[in-house]
Amino acid sequence: MRDVKKTLEDREEKYGHYKTVGEISQGIKAVMRMSPNYFIMPEYARESCDMIANKLARILNGNYYLNDSWHDISGYASLVVMTNEDLNKELNDEPYDR
Repeated sequence: MRDVKKTLEDREEKYGHYKTVGEISQGIKAVMRMSPNYFIMPEYARESCDMIANKLARILNGNYYLNDSWHDISGYASLVVMTNEDLNKELNDEPYDR
């Protein structure tokens, strides 16, 4: 249990208080869910949006100079791009650029 407590203390130092991160993240997600495209996007794109919201909440609440969350955001966005490209190749080899 000591290892978990140390990990949680480390995360709080980097990203701020967990409760506040949750409030910010859920607020961002609430706005996303009011958008016209959120529920028609495929699950993988919604999941990336949700994860990006969490990373943004960490940046907005914690140390914005840490590159960890910024790097993760680019990774989640890249996963959507790569998945879209793969799906488009499977469908008809037409590029997806909307």
